[in-house]
This record gives sequence, structure tokens and C-alpha cells, in this order.
Amino acid sequence: MAKGGDWSRLEVEACVADYLRMLTLELNGQRYNKAEHLRELMPKLDDRSRPSIEFKHCNTSAVMIAFGYPYINGYKPRGNYQGMLLDVVGAQTEPNVALQEAAQSAVLRPATTAALINPGEVWVMAPKPARIGEPAVYAPRFSPAKRDYLAQEARNRTLGRAGELFVLDLEARRLHAAGKKTLSNRVEHVAVTQGDGLGYDVLSFEEDGRERFIEVKTTAFGELTPFFVSRNELERSKADAERYWLYRLFDFRERPRAFDLKGAITGHCQLDAVSYLARLAI
Repeated sequence: MAKGGDWSRLEVEACVADYLRMLTLELNGQRYNKAEHLRELMPKLDDRSRPSIEFKHCNTSAVMIAFGYPYINGYKPRGNYQGMLLDVVGAQTEPNVALQEAAQSAVLRPATTAALINPGEVWVMAPKPARIGEPAVYAPRFSPAKRDYLAQEARNRTLGRAGELFVLDLEARRLHAAGKKTLSNRVEHVAVTQGDGLGYDVLSFEEDGRERFIEVKTTAFGELTPFFVSRNELERSKADAERYWLYRLFDFRERPRAFDLKGAITGHCQLDAVSYLARLAI
């Protein structure tokens, strides 16, 4: 087969198996060498170039997200993957106990507030909108065990609280550095002081005194990891779009960084319904 032709199932299986080995190591906090993995993988493939293999790994990252798993740092999710890849990932993740245990441990691990040393190193540009899977069509997976590790991480209260405290410090420092010490002292963790029903977590301020409503979403994984928003958060972002900010913290355990999305969440994110409130039809 000429270089660049269609991938065979055996090639896809070898590529996915290597990806899952690396992901398991990463989730367990163990070091590994991506370049060495590539060198060992290439002889198993049909004259594939290094860029084509890396692109396949990026496709695999997109599929892992669709299956509710974290993805490998450095292989940013890329969509338009072949249907065969979806089948192979499903076949290899379902019996992979080591991967499942590593993912379970990673998403449930308690977190503490990260030290904020240099606020200027925290902020990055928000990722450009991109399709990272096939979200417009829901593809059910009828499996005896439904493991959505990203949803489990979203329910990790220690991680969420640590991210909120990080942002609280970040905002206080921002205002203090701008010479607004009084406003800095008024930054409030409203999710604690007033309850979590406001649709945002931190009350902060612009330098001119206008209020800034901040919803904090924290993950220990990469910047393209999907996050969950409540109906309340969604509606608050629409009602107070001029004052509403979503701060997305990522790589929180290793090197916390963040990007922000200002205004209505619907203006930045594609929303997929993952559950419904069902009422009896009477």
C-alpha cells in the first residue's frame, strides 16, 4: 500500500493500543517518551509517516472524549475520524481494566488549592472553535458499564472548590495590581457565602467598579476537555451576558492555566443534551 492510503484495521488497532498504553501511564502519573513510542509503533504500520501517526493519535483523543475519557496531553483532539476508529477504541477500552482503574483514580483524586506564583503565566488564549467529534448526532453505546470519567471529574467537589479558590486569589491579585485595593478586598466566593444557586461562583469587579460574575470550571486534564454547565448557569450567562465570565482552568494539578469566555455560554460552546428531566404525560 502506498504511503498515505487508507488505514487497515490492523494498523488502527496497533495505533490505538499504543495510545491507550501511553494514556494509562499518564493517568497514573508515570513518565514515558512519546518519541520512543512512535519509533516502536512505526514498524507495525504500513509505511506511515510520523505526522500521520500523530494525527491518528489526535483523532483518537477526540474519540476518547466521546467515550467520556480524558485524552493525552500533546495530542489535541481532531475530528473527522473514521468510523473504524470509533469501533476499535470501544473494543479496546471496554476490557482494559488497567486503563479504567487509572482513569477512575485520576478523576476522583482529591485536590487542594494550587499556589498562584505568577498570575501572568496562568492566562492563555481561548481555543479556536473546532469540531472535535460528531456532537450533532448522538451515537448511543449500549454497554453493561457506562463509564463517563469526565462527568465523574466534574462531580469532584475538592477539585471544583480548589479551582474556585484559585480564581478568588487570581481576581484579588488582578485588582490589587491595578491599584484597586478596595475592590480587591470585596472579591467574594459567593458559591460559599450565598450558596451555589446563583449561576456563578465568584463575584469580582472590573477596574471601574462594575460587577463581574465568574463561573469556574476546573479540570486536571487538557484545555479541550469538555465541561458541564447547569441550566441555571446557562440562563444566568444569557441574562447577565455583559457581566458574565466563564473561567476554564486546565492542567490544574500540574501547571494551572486558564482561558476565559465572556458573555452567554451559547456564544462560545456547542451544547449537547446529556440528560433530561422526565415528567409523566398527564
